[in-house]
Parts: sequence; C-alpha cells; structure tokens
Amino acid sequence: MPAPLSVIIPTFNALPRLGQSVAALAEGLDTGLIAELIISDGGSVDAIETVADELGAAFLRDAKGRGQQLGAGAAMARAEWLLFLHADTVLQPGWAGAVAAHIARGPNRAACFRLRFDAPGLMARLVAGGANLRSRAFGLPYGDQALLISRKLYTEIGGYKPIPLMEDVAIARALRGRLTMLPATALTAADKYQRQGWLRRAARNLWLLARYLCGAKPENLAAAYAPSENCKR
Repeated sequence: MPAPLSVIIPTFNALPRLGQSVAALAEGLDTGLIAELIISDGGSVDAIETVADELGAAFLRDAKGRGQQLGAGAAMARAEWLLFLHADTVLQPGWAGAVAAHIARGPNRAACFRLRFDAPGLMARLVAGGANLRSRAFGLPYGDQALLISRKLYTEIGGYKPIPLMEDVAIARALRGRLTMLPATALTAADKYQRQGWLRRAARNLWLLARYLCGAKPENLAAAYAPSENCKR
C-alpha cells in the first residue's frame, strides 16, 4: 500500500530551525507513513535549495507569503493526505501513530496538534494552553499546530488562500465542524514571544485575529504586523 502522506513545509530563511523539524519526521518514514517531503520556499537567501536536495525533498520556489507557498506545495503533492508543517515546529514522539490512527478513520475530518513551546516557565504554558483551548472551543488553531487534511477535503474547501496573513485561520474557518485535535504535540519556537514579551505578543495576536474576524483585509493586517517577520505568529 503506498505511503499516504505528503509533508509540506513553507520556508523563508528557515535553515537554523529546519533541521529539528525534519529530523522528527523520521518517525513517519520508519513506519511507512510519509511518501514525500515538499519544501515550498518564498525566496530565501540561505542554502535551502541545496539542503532540500540533500534531504531528497521536492523543492519549489514561489512568491513570498505562507498562504501562497502552502497552496503551491499542496498542488505539487502526490499523496492522498497532506501534512502542513512550519519549519520551526517539531512534532513530538508518538506523532506518527496519532496521524495514522486519524487517517484510518477516513478523509472527512482534518486535524491539528496540541501546542507546546520550546521554553520553560508559566507564561509559555499559559499561552500554549490558551491556544489549545481556542482550538478546541472554536476550531481555530494557528499554523504552528500543523494541519493534517485529506486531499479530498482540502480540495472540497478550496485549500489555502494566497493571502499574506491569517491563511491558517481562513482554512480553519472553512473546516468548521470538521477539525479535531490529535493526541500528539507540536513543539514550536518561542523566540518571538520571548523577544517581544509573552503577554504583549499574545495580546497582539488576539487583536489581529479579532480584526480579521471582523472583516479587516489580510493585506492591511500583514502591513501592520511587520513584514520582516515573514508573517509568522
């Protein structure tokens, strides 16, 4: 039986973090889950194309913007299931079994992971807990929780929108009622929270989310958010 999963990672000058993210995928390779790795780059000036070749990954370069990059990666994918994973997110041990169990239930529901930050302390736990609560209660995970979705369902809802920000919220809203949280954890980088302050960063994210849900254009939100951060929360 063919491996059912294409893993798609969008990158933009992401090499310092990418190694850990890719290393964690070995669990899926060992269990015959992963068919291919696709790196969708947004114009990096690092050695990402060389590294992708060394990894045996498919590589494409598209316009900068994660929504655009994710959509391009999905169009290139060949497997029946897609796993969209940020370059600074590391799936924790046991993830492959949780993904395989979800795939076995059929193609009509997508899934995200529980969030945890790679930092100690109460604030890291509180912010991650808030994100997980938002995901369970409102079905609105962010992209750093990864997204597992069948090609069938992805096509049905129209996939990722080529917008500069909130592409993860847009697809989560399209999946409303058909998105569950896996019993597995995604460990994501905390550096931006640590640099800006946990409360300040979390409040800013919530404000942007509220503005988007009230109808603000993603282009305007991205301009306010800081283009230098590559639209990463």
